Amino acid sequence: MIKIALARLQQGHRTMRYPDGPAPEVPERFRGRPVFDASKCPDGCAACADACPTQAITINGTVKVDLGRCLFCTDCIRACPEGAVSYSQDYRLAVSNREDLIVAAGEELKLAHALDEKLMKLFGRSLKLRQVCAGGCGACEADVNVLQTVGWDLGRFGIQFVASPRHADGLLITGPVTENMRLALRKTYDAVPDPKIVIAVGACAISGGPFIDHDEVQNGAESLVPVDLYIPGSPPHPLTILDGLLRLLGRIDDRVHGQTSVPTPSAVRPPVGAPG
Repeated sequence: MIKIALARLQQGHRTMRYPDGPAPEVPERFRGRPVFDASKCPDGCAACADACPTQAITINGTVKVDLGRCLFCTDCIRACPEGAVSYSQDYRLAVSNREDLIVAAGEELKLAHALDEKLMKLFGRSLKLRQVCAGGCGACEADVNVLQTVGWDLGRFGIQFVASPRHADGLLITGPVTENMRLALRKTYDAVPDPKIVIAVGACAISGGPFIDHDEVQNGAESLVPVDLYIPGSPPHPLTILDGLLRLLGRIDDRVHGQTSVPTPSAVRPPVGAPG
């Protein structure tokens, strides 16, 4: 028993201080938001857009990228003859509106805002989520699971995953929503008591990912249920997921992390009716 106690003392405190302290450093190979240097782009060149497997890049006078479709796959980097494409080290990618994921080169990303006052009172200190893998490959699911380990300790924020949707405050959805999961997702959503929230994690859950427009997928969660938080990536880094969840709960102050803007509260969209 004494040896166990000594070993525990030697281990020290393993849970990160974030968000009360600086964010942990991301590895050099981390891929944040794609960055396009317009000064290097020759007129008429569309090599990056042509190479994109999900048509996430469009060029019409200016370069725009749909982060909800982006797989962060580097095909655009390899295709660009001028080296105008790179990835940032910024892990903050979560937004509250789907259209905010479509950003032009040099445009600031509108990060997710907090829940409205009524929902904040309900969920701000205790948020129970039912995770639904709607045909995912396991990558996004794995990075969500990482948040429950001792290094991240998602439970310290009052966020927990529950087994039954009837015990949940909302859904966290991964995967492109395959045809076989369409009814299951809808039933799970209906089983969550009102008011409820929905979080789409990963390119597949946002847009269908690499399976966009396939006959056997629904092109993401929004085709069936309203989404209140979009966390892009393929898969998103655990830090990106955590940042999005904490922004939703109003727990992030960007001034602590060297930023000047602070998310402002806004209302969550009302539920949609059953699909026709």
